[in-house]
This record gives sequence, structure tokens and C-alpha cells, in this order.
Amino acid sequence: MKLSAILISFFFFGIVSSEEPGYVFGWTHLADPDLQTPIGGSTTGPKIDIDEDPNSYWLELQNPGLSKYEKDRLAILGMQGGYKANFDFMETMGFSENYSPSRPYQSWGTEFVKVIEDKEDFISLQHIMVMFFEQDDGSISDPIVVKHWRQDWHYEDKTINVYMGDNIWKKQTVSDKEIQGKWSQSVYQVDDSPRYQGYGEWKHYKNTSTWVSEETNRPLPRRETTIRDDYDLLSGTNLHTITPSGWVHEQNNSKVLLNGKVLAKEIGLARYQMVSDFDWSAGEEYWDKTKLFWLEVRNYWKDTLEKSGQVQVLKANKEKLLFAELFGLADSYAKGNLESINEVDSLISKYVQEI
Repeated sequence: MKLSAILISFFFFGIVSSEEPGYVFGWTHLADPDLQTPIGGSTTGPKIDIDEDPNSYWLELQNPGLSKYEKDRLAILGMQGGYKANFDFMETMGFSENYSPSRPYQSWGTEFVKVIEDKEDFISLQHIMVMFFEQDDGSISDPIVVKHWRQDWHYEDKTINVYMGDNIWKKQTVSDKEIQGKWSQSVYQVDDSPRYQGYGEWKHYKNTSTWVSEETNRPLPRRETTIRDDYDLLSGTNLHTITPSGWVHEQNNSKVLLNGKVLAKEIGLARYQMVSDFDWSAGEEYWDKTKLFWLEVRNYWKDTLEKSGQVQVLKANKEKLLFAELFGLADSYAKGNLESINEVDSLISKYVQEI
């Protein structure tokens, strides 16, 4: 399979899968067999070994001598590592006449999460996928590396970029009372453009830690952006929980129209399980060669969002996708064309409008 085909398949239809899709609960009372068979990744990969040793951060979080703030930081840092990530989404109810639920979504991939910045009140985590594919002759392909999403955590963050729909983000100021003791989580897409930002507080129990967000708006997910046009944004809550085997991201989302109507609700579960004996070296090498390039990309977005009250990010420019163009520049930079970093600002600016 060509890299371009893999990227299109991944970004718009799902992640690799080497398992037969399974379905546990949902619309079992309906006769429609499609609702019992999830859509998702169709490319096969090798078997993955799950690490049986407990997450060291989960163990350290049980230290009673830590302050709440120290536990907050430790829980965020506890999301770093190498994982098998399973993704499951299912619509649970609809709010229109003759509502027909969409098919559930299920896929998985392998990725590691790397701390790329760590200050007292700010932690940045970069996700990088490293994928091996099972080929027609049964052999395993060379690794495919894809820079994935990023999550930034900021303690008592005073501004937030709210998604308004139509690929528009609006900057809002938050009061000191609203942010006291809370962390914002800012999620960025593969091209480091904004996706969503929300506030929440870490809750620490004897043997687990969970961050619960306030309701947050975001664009349509890539799993639906090319196959759905009947709603405009997701509005939902996020939970991040540190577990003995890694961490889990839960979602409770509403599929919303800009006129305020809710089309349907869905639940989502992303389970990150630590893996053993997996070769992440291709991803580490890619990041070492391109981290300065992607720093330039992040700095562009940071400057733009800080100085602008409201921005719109174009989905495409002359039928070209921003993430594909940036990936091409990054590959050129990794191969030694260091001048390609100078094209970052002019390239991204073609996709951004201050409004």
C-alpha cells in the first residue's frame, strides 16, 4: 500500500485493524444487521503484546505525601509512553422524527506520547503513530510514521479558544474564579491547527485520578467529516483517567446544528494500553529530525491565536489540504532541505483568515 493511500485511509476512514470487529452493546433490539457491525479501519497489522507491568505514574500517584497540584502534574505526565490505542464510538439516541442511528465506529492503532514541553504550569504532549502493516504475502511492512494529535495542559489558563462552528475559533477570557485549581486542555489536529479547548479539574482518589471537562465544542471528527453533513459540531464532555495499564479517554458528545438543535448523542471510548517489545525507533527518529520544523508550526499557531480575537481555518486551499502540505514540507526538512522551514508561515497563512 502506498503511503499516500495509507494517510488518506487513516485520516478519513480509520486506523489500522488486525482484529475482527466486535460489538458489545447498543442497538441490539433493532433488526438492522449493519448496527451490529462497526465501521472503521480496514488495514491489518501484527499482533501487539500488552505490557503486564503497572503504569509507574499510576503507582506514584498513590503516594499520600503529594499535594493535589503535584498529583495533577503527575497525572498529566502519566499519559506519556507507548500504547495500543483502541477507539470505539456509538450513537446512543436521536432527536428527530424517524431517527436512524449511524453505524458504530471501531478501530485501533499504535502510537507513543512524548513530553515535548514541561514547565510548572504547562505540559505539552505530542502523539506520534508508528504503524506496521501485514502485507498480502504475510510479511510485515516497514514502519509508517504519522505525526498525530497534540494535547497542551495549562494550569489556571486565563483565555480559551471556543469553537463556534464553520471552522471558526473565538478567543474568550475566563474569570479567576472559574479557573481556580483547574487545568485547560487544548487539543490540536495533526497540522497543529486548533481543534478544541476546555477546562476541568483533576479528581484524585486512592487508586485512580480523573480529569473531567466542562462542555466543549469541537469540529466534526475525521471519522465522520467526509461521510456526514447533517450536523455542524460536536459538543461534549471529556474524561481522562489514569489506569494501571495506561489511561482512558471517555467522551459524551452531542451532534449539534448551528441553529441549536441536537441531532443525536454519542459515547466514545479511547483506551490507551501500554505495550511491550514494540519498535518505536522510526517515530523517535522522525521526531528528532523534524521537531524544530514542528516547533515553527506551533509557534505560528500560537502567535496567531494569541493576537487574534477570532480566526477561521480553511478546510482546503485550491483543493490542497493543509496537513498534507505540511507533512510534505516536514519530510523535505527531515531529508536535509532545512530551508523548507522558511515556508511554514507563508503556507499556513493561506489557510487562516482573521475575522
